[in-house]
Amino acid sequence: MLAVGYQMKQAINICCDTLIAGGGIAGLVTALELLEQNQQVCLIDRDTKERLGGLARWAFGGMALSGTNEQRRSNIPDNDKLLLKDWLRFGLFDDKESSNEVSGQKLRSDKESETYWPQLWAKEYATFNNAKVYLWLKKLGLNFLPAVNWVERGLYGNGNSVPRYHVISGTGWHLIETLISKLQPFIKNQQLVIYHQHKVESVKTLKGITTGAMILNELTQEQLLINAENIVIACGGINGSTAKVKENWCKAWGDAPKKMLNGANPISDGKLHEELDGLGAKITHVENMWNYAAGIPHPQAEFKGHGLSLIPCKSALWINHLGKRIGPLPLVTGFDTNYLCQQVTSQEKPWTWQILNWRIAVKEFAISGSAHNPSIKNKNSWQLLMELLFGNQSLVKQMAQESADFIVADSIEGLVDEMNKLTDRAYIKSTSLKQEIENYDVQINPSKHFENDDQLRRIHQARQWLPDRLRTCKPKAILAKNIKTKSEKLIAIKVQFISRKSLGGVQTNLQSQVLGKDGSIIKGLYCVGEAAGFGGGGASGKRSLEGTFLSGCILTARNAATEILNKEAKLPSTATSY
Repeated sequence: MLAVGYQMKQAINICCDTLIAGGGIAGLVTALELLEQNQQVCLIDRDTKERLGGLARWAFGGMALSGTNEQRRSNIPDNDKLLLKDWLRFGLFDDKESSNEVSGQKLRSDKESETYWPQLWAKEYATFNNAKVYLWLKKLGLNFLPAVNWVERGLYGNGNSVPRYHVISGTGWHLIETLISKLQPFIKNQQLVIYHQHKVESVKTLKGITTGAMILNELTQEQLLINAENIVIACGGINGSTAKVKENWCKAWGDAPKKMLNGANPISDGKLHEELDGLGAKITHVENMWNYAAGIPHPQAEFKGHGLSLIPCKSALWINHLGKRIGPLPLVTGFDTNYLCQQVTSQEKPWTWQILNWRIAVKEFAISGSAHNPSIKNKNSWQLLMELLFGNQSLVKQMAQESADFIVADSIEGLVDEMNKLTDRAYIKSTSLKQEIENYDVQINPSKHFENDDQLRRIHQARQWLPDRLRTCKPKAILAKNIKTKSEKLIAIKVQFISRKSLGGVQTNLQSQVLGKDGSIIKGLYCVGEAAGFGGGGASGKRSLEGTFLSGCILTARNAATEILNKEAKLPSTATSY
């Protein structure tokens, strides 16, 4: 069937085999898989042509993968069973199970359970991430950096038991550009028609079967009716709307913060989730989210509240608005992001501070995403090596110039003066902050024998793994003297909670078919990526092992495409059943 582009205004009814709502990575992968099997596809994307690919275009490009060549070269003993064990334990799928380590590692067998489909998707990911994601990306010509990072270890070793975080060479930007280049021949011959700056307003059904969707041109306000045998929802999550984040805030965390930054795209506003809910689809676990504890206002903000997500420095002291170290368990990144978010949102004020010095910053400071990692984005191995060996001076200087929340000073007194200028009154006293830093500095001992601080223990643990050691300072006093300059420049970063991803969403089976509130399949309707909670309406549980998002989008998209093609060929489903 031939799709007619929206340029032909006289067209009212447009036909295609499959309509995809959303031009992020999940939508693009679904489209590519279908197009290669001669389907006619219409893709609806709310953003501009230049921003096709969604947030994945600006993502760092990290993926949790197991059994890879990169792991084998580093002698990392990983497999699908170990990944699933870690996943089920760390995900805390069920409150009752979360208190029991043994039962928390078992798959639910009761289809009526709220965690039945999410846990099956966790097993699907653990079993097939290598074949359906890793090897598929390799076939596209993509590669990964040789170093495998160790993230989300868990506060008490209950997270990733081995390093699994693989970073795409070229970051998410190169991933998206590769996919778009593969789509170009289909765009040229009009087998794929992309409607930029359009949105799906409603999904049409007949006797319980989806038949098409009403589309709105957001520039001209004109409407189109697209008839399609299959509709794939790939619209992202709800976290682009801070109002939605607050509305669905996890009650166990207390009240939602009054102020937060937005690290997602405002077009991911949850409106399509509401439309599917009205059709009878089951929306689950929307209170589970993957947010970050350390955001700053974006220096080149594109919308109100636009935030930039930092990767907090392990060696920095994390303090509250009064200049007191947050505890009793110190906040250290790389172990449990969910815990960090809970701690910062429980503080009296909606901001906290990271206190460090220039030496720590050039070694450890980083920003999540492709834009602030040009050496990886541009595949400049020499520049990356220099940054690992000598630190990223340029990034630290850039943020000192661009961000008012990134303060550099020569003394404690000067630092505190500038910090207090960024708040509604002078909460911090230089004498008390100095004492707080000295209480930490005095714990640092060259022999390690007399160190008794949990942050130092975690730093030493991280440095045992070479990729982490390259980006983590050997412990040294924050107020240490520098031989050349006589004093080390001090840095304070004012950080805020920042929204990012939805871990819940539309419930789907392993074929990415949307399930109704009664558990039945809504025929012709599929949901992939973040919109589906990366599978089953919440495949990660309450917290993720990190790096399961881009790869989760690919997995759910490929499963959806397989089911659509099998249905068209009248073949039985080939998706795994457990």
